[in-house]
Amino acid sequence: MTKKERHIVALDIGSTKTCALIGELDEDGSLKFAALGAAESKGWRKGQIVNLDLAVSSIRRAVEEAEALTGVPVESALIGVAGTHVRGVNSRGGITVGSRPRDVQRDDVRRAIEAARGVQLPEDREVLHVLPQEFSLDAQDNVRDAIGMVGQRLEANVHIVTTSGTATQNIVTAVNRAGVRVDDTVLEPLASAEACLTQDERELGACLLDIGGGTTEMVAFAGGVVRHTAAVPVGGDHFTNDLAVGLRTPSSEAEKIKRLHACALRELLKEDAAIEIASVGDRPPRTVFSRMLSEIVEPRAHELLMLVRDELRRGGGEGMIPAGIVLTGGGAQLRGLCELAERIFNLPVRVASPRGLAGMSEEVSQPEYATAVGLVLYGARTRRAGGSRPSGWVGKLKSMFAGA
Repeated sequence: MTKKERHIVALDIGSTKTCALIGELDEDGSLKFAALGAAESKGWRKGQIVNLDLAVSSIRRAVEEAEALTGVPVESALIGVAGTHVRGVNSRGGITVGSRPRDVQRDDVRRAIEAARGVQLPEDREVLHVLPQEFSLDAQDNVRDAIGMVGQRLEANVHIVTTSGTATQNIVTAVNRAGVRVDDTVLEPLASAEACLTQDERELGACLLDIGGGTTEMVAFAGGVVRHTAAVPVGGDHFTNDLAVGLRTPSSEAEKIKRLHACALRELLKEDAAIEIASVGDRPPRTVFSRMLSEIVEPRAHELLMLVRDELRRGGGEGMIPAGIVLTGGGAQLRGLCELAERIFNLPVRVASPRGLAGMSEEVSQPEYATAVGLVLYGARTRRAGGSRPSGWVGKLKSMFAGA
């Protein structure tokens, strides 16, 4: 393979920043970090494009920065899809294998998946993923892999992720206009889970929250498979905006204050420290106190976590995640959020950084790059499998059955 053929490019286009992350597959199949290009996102709001030209410009800047670091042009990439237009639903369907019991073949499994995915969708919705959960064969339930087993009636449980067709097409159009071909579209929290969740967490049951700028994406696993996906319309930018309004300070200053001083749980404050902040316009700087920041931030953090809890209840996943909550994304670094989540859910909570790429810098190892790293890992699985059927859990979930 040439160097260009060994490169796997991920585009994570968020409400706050756009990043192009390049991974490189070595001859021995190992995967290492190659380059990261990042640019401020413009033309986006809550996971959807609101100004195509600005979005194209952001993508182009991020890609050009990554290209400059590797010296190799970026021709194609995997892109993440997220936003409040993403919805997940569980479905069930089945087929008769034959007039009498026989061995289940791969084609039988595909037909069962096809029957299960046959839900009626509105005209503006399209299927992004069909994620198999388990099968039942005659009287035997909870079958992980039915191929080779003997039976007559095969039924499949699946989780179907749908998106707004126009929203997804606008993302693809923006990437194409930036001079990049789209290899695949992947649900962002699924990619983040690839980079952040352990196999034990997926088996026992855990929920990953990817807290972005405009939205928080969530995916719940149990028994090693996806049980629920959703997005809630609160992200890190809401905390920044609350601070900007409450403190009457510019948004850039509010973002800095959030990162350095804000805490989502007042009880963690050891002292009510004085903080000097910039004022709007030509007014002189002012002094505020850390307790005041928490009084602004904590209600928004509580709102976010309650929306997540309501979504888990709606999807039947609240009692299925004994391994707890895993926080990632840029918003996960808000001090006190982990402790507040532990109180609300009465479950273990941890903040996860992405892993899986050799040679990642400290910057790339931060939670905000979880989606980009996960997309590269997903692409590497596809590449190792010859581009047709990725290995591993993501490959089984999407490629084996999505084209059923």
